[in-house]
Amino acid sequence: MSAITEPTTLSSLPVVRGKLLDFPADPIRCMRELQRCHSDVAALEEAGSRLVFVFSPELNQKVLTDMRRFHARFFAVRGSKNSSQRRLTCGILSMNGEEHKRHRRLVAGPFQKQSILGYHADLVRQAEELAADWKPGQERDLDQDMNRFLLGVTSQILFGFDQRDLAYEIGLATERWVTLNHEIGMGALVADAGIAQNYDRLLHEAEGLEKLIRRMIELRRNASALSNDVLSLLIRARDDAGQGLSEAELIGQAAVLFGAAHLTTANSLTWTLFLLAQHPRVANELVEELRVELGGQAPTWEQLERLPRLERVIKESMRVLPASGYSQRITTEPVELGPLPVLAHTVVVFSQFMTHHRADQYPEPERFRPERWLSINPGPYAYMPFANGPRHCLGSYLALMIMKIALPVVLQRFCLQLVPNAAVNGKIVSTMLGPTNGVHVQILPPDAGFRRQPVRGNIHELVDLSDTDEVGAVAA
Repeated sequence: MSAITEPTTLSSLPVVRGKLLDFPADPIRCMRELQRCHSDVAALEEAGSRLVFVFSPELNQKVLTDMRRFHARFFAVRGSKNSSQRRLTCGILSMNGEEHKRHRRLVAGPFQKQSILGYHADLVRQAEELAADWKPGQERDLDQDMNRFLLGVTSQILFGFDQRDLAYEIGLATERWVTLNHEIGMGALVADAGIAQNYDRLLHEAEGLEKLIRRMIELRRNASALSNDVLSLLIRARDDAGQGLSEAELIGQAAVLFGAAHLTTANSLTWTLFLLAQHPRVANELVEELRVELGGQAPTWEQLERLPRLERVIKESMRVLPASGYSQRITTEPVELGPLPVLAHTVVVFSQFMTHHRADQYPEPERFRPERWLSINPGPYAYMPFANGPRHCLGSYLALMIMKIALPVVLQRFCLQLVPNAAVNGKIVSTMLGPTNGVHVQILPPDAGFRRQPVRGNIHELVDLSDTDEVGAVAA
């Protein structure tokens, strides 16, 4: 990265001079260069402003567990006090202290295992609808298909299976609003007129989204029968004092929960199918497990925990290409991170991608090797696809359940093969690592066998696809 040069000569501290906007421009390249210069902790400085980065499990733990000194700040643009933007950004990801504790207890209920199991039949139905749209001989974009699938799944789980059209409309509006928030939010990091000029558009999208969510809340409050969608459960939730969520609080929680759930799971599914297509031996072994255990059917909820190869494939996919590439906290007071003193109100970035690619934690970290999970047991701050600590992702069980249903449904019906010489590029955008130009595959009948195809793009910088024991492998 041209803007990052040598460590500053003003001191021996791990500080590198550069341009702060180099980070959002290419987060992985920027973080790799900072780690190369300074190992476990580094700061990127421009004109007296700093971004601080931590890369080790020990420092991850410090940042993620000390909730008093490291606050969450998911949205940089909050809007004026009485605006739709302010209400929509007041969800749990933006809360701290006692407010966060109270809301986490209220929001956690709908994401408990017993509640999630109630969605099993609907998830199977939607996965089968996804597969029914595929036909052997087609060329499909996995990224587009998985995003559309998760948009439907997430919007209906959050807002209701009996209001599919309105739920889907809310999902689309939320997706537009979240994307604008992250684009414009970079303007809070450093002054940039090009980023900030879309502020009015963001406020307009927020107003439209709030109207849709208010309409859904009204439908749920007036429903004659109880529903088990997340919004209905949140409307009925009460804390120890018997207090529920206000309408403004419901609006904020609904928007943030959707924004946190949709793209991450879609990206995880896309990357897992891509990695399987490029690793025929692993794919064939997994398909054989599914054939023996499931016999062509979607897994029942009892079977979800009895598919060890599937478990290892998902774990390894979320390690090597984690959908959440990084996240951040902001310091509330001066702290020390390793040798680096950090001022109050400084953004501190921790990265799942960087931690998951440490050779001291994962031998040959760039390779996709699901079998490594037979012999390793990394600590909670060395493997953290759903973050960890007191703010561990509430939707982790739901995300895993979606993947454990969708992957068997697809893989028992089709063989996937990358379009030869297709360009596959990945980038962290808005904290999420996803494809930037699609992942194009050919849909083949299940007996065609998996065969690796050459691909172009920066995917080779993110994962090592040169594993010789996979080249040319074909299903028996």
